[in-house]
Amino acid sequence: MLTSTQPCTVRDFMNYLIYIEHSAENLQFFLWYRSYISRFEEVPECEGALSPEWTRAQEEEVAVRIQKDAAEKMRRAPKPADIFRGTDFEKPAMLGSVTSVRDDGFTYFTPPVTPRDRDHDSLYTDSNAGSNLSATSTAAHRDLAGEAYIAAGAERPFTIQPFRAEIDRVVSTYIADRSPRQLNLSSKEQKTLLHALSSTTHPSAFRTVAASIEATLRHQAHPNFIRWSICNGNPIRVTFARSLGAGTILLSTLAAVLLTLSKVPRGYRAIPAVGWFVGVATLIAAWKGMCVVLHGLHHRHVRPWELFEDHQVEGGRSSSDSDTELNGGSTKGLKGFDTFGRSNSYEDEPWVVKYDKRFLLRKIFDREVWIREPALRQIQDVIFVQAVLGGVVAAGVVAGVFVGVPGGNLF
Repeated sequence: MLTSTQPCTVRDFMNYLIYIEHSAENLQFFLWYRSYISRFEEVPECEGALSPEWTRAQEEEVAVRIQKDAAEKMRRAPKPADIFRGTDFEKPAMLGSVTSVRDDGFTYFTPPVTPRDRDHDSLYTDSNAGSNLSATSTAAHRDLAGEAYIAAGAERPFTIQPFRAEIDRVVSTYIADRSPRQLNLSSKEQKTLLHALSSTTHPSAFRTVAASIEATLRHQAHPNFIRWSICNGNPIRVTFARSLGAGTILLSTLAAVLLTLSKVPRGYRAIPAVGWFVGVATLIAAWKGMCVVLHGLHHRHVRPWELFEDHQVEGGRSSSDSDTELNGGSTKGLKGFDTFGRSNSYEDEPWVVKYDKRFLLRKIFDREVWIREPALRQIQDVIFVQAVLGGVVAAGVVAGVFVGVPGGNLF
């Protein structure tokens, strides 16, 4: 149920995956994959022949070989030298160090190149400081992808295949270990995919992984997103509504007990039923994450990352950002749609600290916006009716019990 009206747009879904479920890489990869299929179909036939389709038979063969190699590694005991490899206890000879001896008998040890010297965090070095940024970035992604192929036991692919540079970026962004948006793939799935991509850039190489990610989005992430969208209040407001509901029930029960112990007629004992009805209905709605007051207005609270949107872009905004804001867009949502962007972490964003510093009362009565999506309002109407019916039944049952109990006539 992704529509063009808030709060059920694709941008809202992306924001949910970034800020709530922390799995935005699934949607980012899936959107790229759908686009890649359509673009690959437009490739000329002579170029497409360089990247043949990856068949299921090839995939099964590679999977069996990977599983067999993994079983052999499990049976093979590690050597002592392998245990200390990469640690401070590793011998210089194991690191390929160079030792020079002077005539006076002093020995000088030349330390080896550490893994940090081979990191690809920086796109520029002294030797390529004047090179083009895109060319350097492409080379960095190609190197990272090559390391991933080697680690998986696959061969480096041919660079003349169509979209090979783009596939390298996909591998270094989504597939390789410790990549900024690494997908949640098993070791077998990762190695099978890398073997497929080392042979071809055909979209069929992503067949199994794309099907798994689509199933996760359809059957897990999207239903969770709809349930989360039903909540029209922030957690503080929902907790406040639950407290009000429980307090109303307790006060109504206390009033019913006092009326039962007094000499007033039985009919007066039914008066607390109003409080039981309101309290139970409020609790049922809050259990679903809804505030009945906000629902009566068809409003919802503004999300924390939406509250400070205007302040984040103020002072350094571009024309495209301004147009997006005027159209009701979200700066972070648009960043989330960058296929090869950085990590999806948001802990360093300014709104996190600002929202934590807001007063509790201000969070309870935060800014509100109109719910535009009619289908979502219908779902909320159903929950509201269920809450009202539950309140009526509970209030009738409890009131009947108190009315039927003999009076205490104590005062």
